[in-house]
Amino acid sequence: MFGLIADFIFYSFFIVKYYSTNGQAPLASLEKAVVKGLAEDKGLYMPERIKPLPQEFFDNIETMTFQEIAYTVADVFFGEDVAADDLRQIVYDTLSFDCPVCRVTDNIYSLELFHGPTLAFKDVGARFMARLLQYFIRKEQKQDTTVNVLVATSGDTGSAVANGFLGVDGIHVYVLYPKGKVSDIQECQFTTLGQNITAIEVDGVFDDCQRLVKSAFMDSELNKLMQLTSANSINVARFLPQAFYYFHGYAQMKRMGKADNLVVCVPSGNFGNICAGLFGKRMGLPVRHFIASNNANDVFYNYLQTGIYTAKPSIQTIANAMDVGDPSNFARVYDLYGKSHTAICHDISGATYSDEQIAATIREVFEQTGYVCDPHGACGYRALKESLKPGETGLFLETAHPAKFKHTVDKILEGDIDIPAKLQAFMQGTKQSIAMSKEFEDFKEFLMKSI
Repeated sequence: MFGLIADFIFYSFFIVKYYSTNGQAPLASLEKAVVKGLAEDKGLYMPERIKPLPQEFFDNIETMTFQEIAYTVADVFFGEDVAADDLRQIVYDTLSFDCPVCRVTDNIYSLELFHGPTLAFKDVGARFMARLLQYFIRKEQKQDTTVNVLVATSGDTGSAVANGFLGVDGIHVYVLYPKGKVSDIQECQFTTLGQNITAIEVDGVFDDCQRLVKSAFMDSELNKLMQLTSANSINVARFLPQAFYYFHGYAQMKRMGKADNLVVCVPSGNFGNICAGLFGKRMGLPVRHFIASNNANDVFYNYLQTGIYTAKPSIQTIANAMDVGDPSNFARVYDLYGKSHTAICHDISGATYSDEQIAATIREVFEQTGYVCDPHGACGYRALKESLKPGETGLFLETAHPAKFKHTVDKILEGDIDIPAKLQAFMQGTKQSIAMSKEFEDFKEFLMKSI
């Protein structure tokens, strides 16, 4: 099988560089894009080119393991910068768990992304980024340097990043989260760890946390004194590896004879996840269409209807990981499609649901199929049910285990879902967090004192 993989690997005389979506920053190497996170002009890094995978790969994809598929995809993005053996180790260490497809109805399937250490889809990107960043630190022999990772979270990002980087030498993680706006179980997953993880409880909403992180990157004084990077999906090493499971999902659907006319629905908040899927489509992944399913935070949905992008304050919902009023990765989607509203609408449609609709969907799916969706997955299922055309098969991303939202799901289903052992272990710890206002000067002062 490795011989087959080797046949798929492409080599180039030119190393891929990364440009900024704002177009005012110099080109960057992969290492700089990963270590810096954000370009000097506040734009997001994008690869200069996206190489397509050969048809032979897709002809044989159903015979390959998850790790083999992911390594082939990773080589396209990272193979020119990371030695083959090192990249293979990073990929295989990252994917120590599966992301299986589960049948829900005859034409709707769930891609379960909650089988990792923190039971959320972000385990893939966070674990990959932790290993890639450590690779660059060791490569440059910068043992005396501490890389400070800043991450804003509306729930699952914080736990995935914190656990992905826990105990990694040379890296300290600061997790910023909105006070009272993440579930108790999510909060336990990143506030009880200690070691090289610092949790910061911000008196605001997710957008305030994200603004603090971006402001820190743009502060020249801070950047002279600290090596800063981000582990949010603005970082190429966080969002690009999320393409792995789209290919793996397609492979599983192909094994079942369900891959023709495949529509993929992605519950979307900051849009890093669907952006990775769109990169996969650009590489040749045979997905007919993508649906970006939103909760009441409908900025992207409104853009699709009007062609005008208008950020607005986020609204708190029961699908809290999608409570984003100004999704950072819209800039990448916009750039990927040449800033064309028509081109974007050709590949992506949208949906938006209220809390009442999400709750009704969780009840309906459970009563009719026995499958328990989390609030985010419910948005994905509902969008497929409402929009699939005859002959199409839908695959929605079940982005987190429903037990991470136990209070909400129990109330909706009038039941008591089991808490997996992985989650129970987090709940035994003691909360350690720093209270913080939403003012940047307060956050900057805190970081300066930590040097």
